[in-house]
Amino acid sequence: MITGDDQFLKAYNTFVSHVERTYGIPIHVRDVTDPFTGDLDGTEIQVDYDLTPADALFIAAHLVGHTIQWNVSAQERAIGLLPVPTPCADEQLLCDLEAYERQAAQYSLQALHDAGIRDVDQWFSDYAECDVKFLLDFYRTGVKRAPLAFWVDGTATVTPLGIPDFTLTRWIDSRNRGIVI
Repeated sequence: MITGDDQFLKAYNTFVSHVERTYGIPIHVRDVTDPFTGDLDGTEIQVDYDLTPADALFIAAHLVGHTIQWNVSAQERAIGLLPVPTPCADEQLLCDLEAYERQAAQYSLQALHDAGIRDVDQWFSDYAECDVKFLLDFYRTGVKRAPLAFWVDGTATVTPLGIPDFTLTRWIDSRNRGIVI
């Protein structure tokens, strides 16, 4: 089990190298406009420079999951690009958004495994669950609480989902329009 910054940094570097080499998705570390910690456009990923190694690994993996979704499913891409009103009372939309986030986590964990990183499953699952709970709370209430306030240890482990072949396509110039926080 990875526990320290040095181990997460090593895993992050291993993951980035694998993603760039295997899927052709460049991952850049740079200043990402607040309140975002990462960004994607369908062809590349940006990770904020001011993250801990653990947060950077999660964001990079999570955005790889979304990049895969965007490039294999017009339906998933459409969900990811929806402007969600806050507060949102549309339970079907919230269910669709939850499914979208959970599928991204499945692709993400598969990509981590494909990179040889197999000792983060529980940590990644807990982080992904925390992220889903945070997003759903924000969408339902319109109030942005501290994301890690939703953390629970020992959540159900994400089941990896095989990554289909895909072709990278730039779908937007930037997501920094407030679509996902």
